[in-house]
Amino acid sequence: MVQVVAHALEKIVNHFHEPRPAKLAAYMASNPKYELYHPKWYRKRYPIFWWLEKLAYRKFIVRELTSVAVGYVAVMLILQVWVLSGGEQAYERFVRFLRSPAVLVFHGVVLLFLLFHSVTWLNLAPKALVLRVGRKRVPDAGVLAGHYAAWLVATALLVWFLVGS
Repeated sequence: MVQVVAHALEKIVNHFHEPRPAKLAAYMASNPKYELYHPKWYRKRYPIFWWLEKLAYRKFIVRELTSVAVGYVAVMLILQVWVLSGGEQAYERFVRFLRSPAVLVFHGVVLLFLLFHSVTWLNLAPKALVLRVGRKRVPDAGVLAGHYAAWLVATALLVWFLVGS
């Protein structure tokens, strides 16, 4: 019984490990009327700037590009901790660099990108989150208001913590 199962398993394994062109060539040799048929798939052509057609598309692409700003801020936070581990002088040089006018202007643009990213992200919440109280669905405006309220509270707590009470 074991030998029969082992033989069957060996045939299955060999069947799947046999290269496909060899199988096809064997089949074509046994059936001379066989012709390869490759259907041409329909692929709609899109222009490279398809996203410029509608305002919604442009907002989508800009929102996706603003995630680069989110990544930049994450890298800057990690860099700041790394520089801080280098001592007080290294950190003072880093802060002096961050206070230069060009960096301040760049960080102002990054802040605008982050605000746009945050607002558009929060505006997606009612579409992704369906809340129910009992059997009634919470309206989209309620979900949106809750998210903006949480954002405002988190910002106020952060400002209170950084500036002091």
